[in-house]
Amino acid sequence: EAVGITLSPAQADLATRRISQEGLEPRCRVEVRDYRALPDAAAFDKVASVGMFEHVGSTRLPEYFATAYRVLRPGGLFLNHGIIDLEDTRPPGLAIRLRRRLLQEGEFLRRYVFPDGELVPLARAVAAAEGAGFETRDVESLREHYVLTLRHWVRRLEAREREAVALVGAVTYRIWRLYMALSAHSFATGRIGIVQHLLAKPGEPGVVPCTRHHLYLDRHLGCWEGCCA
Repeated sequence: EAVGITLSPAQADLATRRISQEGLEPRCRVEVRDYRALPDAAAFDKVASVGMFEHVGSTRLPEYFATAYRVLRPGGLFLNHGIIDLEDTRPPGLAIRLRRRLLQEGEFLRRYVFPDGELVPLARAVAAAEGAGFETRDVESLREHYVLTLRHWVRRLEAREREAVALVGAVTYRIWRLYMALSAHSFATGRIGIVQHLLAKPGEPGVVPCTRHHLYLDRHLGCWEGCCA
């Protein structure tokens, strides 16, 4: 059984239609809801957060992880999938300082794409998660995978330019085409990364397999190929 939450009514409508098409209404549902408004009772065995972490902000990370901790049953798992800042963990050399000062790096994203976005180093996220009571069980970097993903997204967007422009206009089309191309470069050059951070709420042992072997069995390869294609 699965419950999805989103702040986007359009996203919820699309997900609800797909659930209906698959005949999964008794087992799955999607709600328009702020994650902080979830019930107090520990109701879930597992929680996955995908593409949300980047919009939480460093000051609200403790609240974010505390909420996930609260809604999980003892022994439950939380998978936090999100983009992290790699460059901020390194000593800022002259080239980085000049780029940030002269080119006003990040202003394009803040103004046109993600005005509420903020990337943080992995260490800060781990500290906030463990401060909320979680135990870190696994961290996997998918940085190279996301380079491929973004390059495919750009090619697909360009192939359907007319449809995209008709939906959102030429300016928005150009902004997102540029944003995704720049992001692919940032992932490829190691300025940003993306990780899957698996956390466990203390409880009964044995909730996590002893190895990653189950992730890479042949029957799962199609999923990885699909994600990169």
